Amino acid sequence: MNLAVSFTDVESAYAIVSQAAHRTPVFTSATLDSEAGAQIFLKCENFQRMGAFKFRGAWNALTLLSEAEKERGVIAYSSGNHAQGVALAAKLLGIRATIVMPNNAPAAKVAATKEYGADVVIYDVQTQDRAQVAADLAAQYGSTVIPPYDHPHIIAGQGTAAYELIQEVPDLDAVVACVGGGGLLAGTVTAVRGLLPQAAVYGVEPEVANDAYLSFRTGTLHTIHNPPTIADGTRTPSLGSLTFPIIKALVTDIVTVSEVEIKAAVRFAFYRLKLVIEPSGALGLAAVLFQRLPQHKRVGIVISGGNVDGATMASILTEPA
Repeated sequence: MNLAVSFTDVESAYAIVSQAAHRTPVFTSATLDSEAGAQIFLKCENFQRMGAFKFRGAWNALTLLSEAEKERGVIAYSSGNHAQGVALAAKLLGIRATIVMPNNAPAAKVAATKEYGADVVIYDVQTQDRAQVAADLAAQYGSTVIPPYDHPHIIAGQGTAAYELIQEVPDLDAVVACVGGGGLLAGTVTAVRGLLPQAAVYGVEPEVANDAYLSFRTGTLHTIHNPPTIADGTRTPSLGSLTFPIIKALVTDIVTVSEVEIKAAVRFAFYRLKLVIEPSGALGLAAVLFQRLPQHKRVGIVISGGNVDGATMASILTEPA
């Protein structure tokens, strides 16, 4: 099977990523286990550098650039977490970074990206295509574009979160990850198939942004532009040309959760688990809390990040259950 990323690529990425990324904790809770009806192990990438798993792929991709490419700088496009991941990795590696961000990106993520030293270029989601804006800037500056998910070094780097999870909890029945453009899910399933080939692997997506769900079900790539979900990390229009084949070939299933369920999972994490999780990061948790997955005894969930702005969090926490 000729896929863009292999388990060997994830192993190689881990050798690079482990030099800079935090080895994030695996969190367990008897309360969560009782609610989910299974033993749940949360790989808490909300404690990762810059607050999300995206640092892993960014560090791997930027480290593997040639010296000439590093000198010319990088350009990325993202609603937030990839933006911050590339900005921080670039700062640590001494590389100039320009980040193309939508005009509806969370203010906290835009601010953090700037604080890491990147130049931010805002585009209009209704009238402009972010990839084209980035390509135009790359042509102008001679920089290398680092896409948010559809890149082999990004995918392999993201897979190191699940790689670490299984190192710590080697007898999981299932592993769950959120899915937007598919970088995390593609990397996760590649890691799992190399370490636990019999384990089930699930992607979780918002109901109103279910392009990956439809693509997986039909075998044909579906696109949804600017879906109205609170999980901003999953507002990507579609899976990528590299991530889709990996997901189609290796993932067990993709399920969806509602906006109400996503918010309930954020509240559960905050009030019951004492964890701050952004809506995109709560998708897997929502899936087990609301029984969206087949029954398994030991389930690992990659909590993708915790970068949520105060206004959004306050709105979720004070909304009637």
